[in-house]
Amino acid sequence: MPVDTGAKNPHPLLTRISDALNKDIDGQARLDLLTTIIADSLETDVCSIYLLRDSDTLELCATRGLKSQAVHKTRLRTSQGLVGRVIQQAAPLNTADAPNEPGFRYMPETGEEDYRSFLGIPIQHRGYSRGVLVVQSKFQRKFSDEDVENLKFVASVVAEMAELGAFVGKEKALAPPHTLPIQFHGTCAQEGVASGNVHLHEGRVIVSNLVAENPEAERKRLRQAMSKLKGGVDELLLSPIIDNVDGESREVIQAYRMFANSRGWLSRLEANIDRGLSAAAAVEMEQSEVRTRMARSTDKYLRDRLDDIDAISNKLVRILVGQESASHELPENPILVAKNIGPVELLEYGRSLRGVVLEEGSVGSHATIIARSLAIPLVVNVSEISAEALDGDRIIVDGDTGIVNLRPDAPVAQAYYDKMAMLEKEQNKYRQLRNFPATSKDGVTISLHMNAGLLPHLPSLEISGAEGVGLFRTELQFLAANTVPKRERLAKHYSNVLDAAKGKRVAFRTLDIGSDKILPYMKRHEEPNPALGWRAIRLALSRKGTLKMQLQAMIRGAANRNLSIMFPLVAEFDEFREAKSIFFEVLERERQYDHELPASVEIGAMLETPSLAFAPDQFFKEADFISIGGNDLKQFFFAADRENERVRRLYDALNVSFLSLIEKIVERCRSANTPLSFCGEDAGLPISAVCLAAMGVRTLSMRPASIGRVKNLIRKADLAAVRSTIDSERAKGASSVRPRIERLLEDC
Repeated sequence: MPVDTGAKNPHPLLTRISDALNKDIDGQARLDLLTTIIADSLETDVCSIYLLRDSDTLELCATRGLKSQAVHKTRLRTSQGLVGRVIQQAAPLNTADAPNEPGFRYMPETGEEDYRSFLGIPIQHRGYSRGVLVVQSKFQRKFSDEDVENLKFVASVVAEMAELGAFVGKEKALAPPHTLPIQFHGTCAQEGVASGNVHLHEGRVIVSNLVAENPEAERKRLRQAMSKLKGGVDELLLSPIIDNVDGESREVIQAYRMFANSRGWLSRLEANIDRGLSAAAAVEMEQSEVRTRMARSTDKYLRDRLDDIDAISNKLVRILVGQESASHELPENPILVAKNIGPVELLEYGRSLRGVVLEEGSVGSHATIIARSLAIPLVVNVSEISAEALDGDRIIVDGDTGIVNLRPDAPVAQAYYDKMAMLEKEQNKYRQLRNFPATSKDGVTISLHMNAGLLPHLPSLEISGAEGVGLFRTELQFLAANTVPKRERLAKHYSNVLDAAKGKRVAFRTLDIGSDKILPYMKRHEEPNPALGWRAIRLALSRKGTLKMQLQAMIRGAANRNLSIMFPLVAEFDEFREAKSIFFEVLERERQYDHELPASVEIGAMLETPSLAFAPDQFFKEADFISIGGNDLKQFFFAADRENERVRRLYDALNVSFLSLIEKIVERCRSANTPLSFCGEDAGLPISAVCLAAMGVRTLSMRPASIGRVKNLIRKADLAAVRSTIDSERAKGASSVRPRIERLLEDC
């Protein structure tokens, strides 16, 4: 490990640690030496280093003072003992009477019963937990603030050493970092299974110089890097590109500038250097400190600023280590791994990606919308994967279960390869049904349509055998732009979509934004419950100019062809009536301008709120068609967030109450002679799709890859028998028909 030379290091403890770094010894010996150095320096009886073996298991990896036979044998959960408390709270724990502390856990194999005083310091790398550094004494003492600060600096160096592989060795020593197979669990956001190689959206920066012997030289390097950082931000603010970004984006850049010019930040970094850290290590330590404090904050605004802090800190570290331009060359079969990513960046990667894994995100986020449009597996809420994965690592993403296997061993990899081969075999079988109707055994034909949002999806109409596009998401063109798209550009886009559909019906959904779909150039409004707030049709009716512009573009794009438009999240008849009135106002103006008009027009509504199912009869008569938006309808009907694992079990389309609601909607549409379709993830799940069809829904819209398997089951099912089973289960008072229906269809 290279160490800078120059003036004498003002911190003797870090000097001794620096010497340990440079010794040509085994990794375990280096760990043991560190505990001896720290214990001697602080004059304590015990120094121990616990490191995380997996996400929730700590292992005693080295000690001076406890029983040596406990090393690599003593393990505890992160929820256990005082050591676990340090990890969970991500903060030091300093007590003069450890046995009487809440959560104390006695581990007899260590011999720690002789020690009263306890100081535990979290070992963190860029805000991610790596372990705990502990010192203990026989006599009761509360360690001084200086001791706490000194150990925090040592823990920072230990974290970097572990990241660099300084403790790797044979026998008891640790395995090299980032080499072991690890399985992560996240949230399914887009189904499918993919195998490939990791591409980190933000490549890892390696800081090899941890301890510096010349603080003055490091301060100079830091100030030069800060000047370069501030110059880059100032240049961006003065460049013509800033004229094309929205106010919120400009505010973010201004926040970067303010942070880069913060004297407090600079003084804290210089204080870290004065204690003996290199400039880059000083930045990383401060980044970990700030990230830990802000992550515990209850202030949502502060927590949302974590990404800003990471971005500017990472940029400064890159400048310091000479890695300013990260490589964007994609590996073979790339699977993107990132903390989070915006829609524009994800679209830039495009169809070259095989899958996406995000630490953050949600099933309704921008990234999810794009991933669904690209038809690639996506798993979100995969904690700490970007800190563990390396560019080029083998990775398997299972969007069906939310499981991500990083560097899988041979048996796991083979099991997934077999699963993917089976899925491909099934798809080949389903493709043979492409030109056959989805007609059940008892003679009921169901019309199967596909969902889309990007022009490149339209070839799937022919490949999948879809009869049309039941939902075309128009917000993707807005989400992928830095400013409101021009009317002419949108009109051309809608025209191209209809051209690609080759005469098949396309139902354009007007702009569905708000909640977690915030346009880059749209000012964010904090709401207690965004999903139930200012979004979709509500937002459109309050911003009529944008709605009129989009409707005008659709009318012009559909010149001499059939135009189908539906409004999202209609909750009451008046909303639909007002939106429909605006459309005909725009249509009349186009007629007055002698612009070419659509050959025919149909105006429909997305039924996504239970209230609309009970709207006046006039609504069902005035709507040219109705499309049930199953995902939102279920969420509102059950008052259950599908991203919340505690209540997700309630989010069931085969619940008898939900099926009864579907039945009511079918009856009302049938009475008004209004066409009805169902659009949502359940339309693409074969068993759910069969039940919806049995309840009277005659048109289903889903992602293209689901059409074959849904058609396959419909053709084998007797819908009358399915309906009879549903009615029987309802009469018995069952909560869900799923068990009985699964048994009924298991031989199909």
